[in-house]
Amino acid sequence: MNINKKMDGDTLTVNISGRVDTTTAPELEQSLKESMADCKTLVIDFTDVEYISSAGLRTLLVAQKTMNKKGRMVLTHVNEVIMEIFDVTGFSDILEIE
Repeated sequence: MNINKKMDGDTLTVNISGRVDTTTAPELEQSLKESMADCKTLVIDFTDVEYISSAGLRTLLVAQKTMNKKGRMVLTHVNEVIMEIFDVTGFSDILEIE
């Protein structure tokens, strides 16, 4: 998994590529925690995400709870495979997906 972050004003955009699974989710969670302090909008770009496990879903839930207190979190470019996982788990009802 690769993580690229870009801050533009109070919007943090995080591009993820690869798999978000048990091995990589802790790295993503730590990276988000380090960067979310100064942002009001968190945009996570899923263009190059191939797979997300329950550990990855947990990481998104933690980030969503943090951002609910100070702004919003949006997932963009979610492919059909990942969207199906969000639908089956009910995450599509919790997360803002564009």
